[in-house]
Amino acid sequence: MSDDLKTLTDAEWRKKLTAEQYHVLREAGTERAFTGEYDKHYEEGEYTCAGCGTVLFESDAKYNSGCGWPAFTKPAEEETVEEKRDVSFGMIRTEVLCAKCGGHLGHVFPDGPPEEGGMRYCINSAALNFDKDD
Repeated sequence: MSDDLKTLTDAEWRKKLTAEQYHVLREAGTERAFTGEYDKHYEEGEYTCAGCGTVLFESDAKYNSGCGWPAFTKPAEEETVEEKRDVSFGMIRTEVLCAKCGGHLGHVFPDGPPEEGGMRYCINSAALNFDKDD
């Protein structure tokens, strides 16, 4: 596989990811609400990109938004995610991507907890892996 994850071929990504991970990360898909592994998951640790292993979110930023997907108030580090305007499906949203591999993670909305900065990073479980704190 290529060292630069943003240049992996489609075939390389298909070998690396499960079908659901591929659909979400490489085709900007969305898992059904309330079905993802990490929606109601509240252990202490780090949520990493399922495509490249980059730490994206910390458990202390996760909260129950009731939206049906894992929700976070902020990324672990600002430079680990990229945001891009998304006008698909007749909506105007902000897409969230992994800065290292370019994988689609979900979207960010300005309706999060005001005391935590007011943002809700709505992320697909299929885009994530979890590393539990020891």
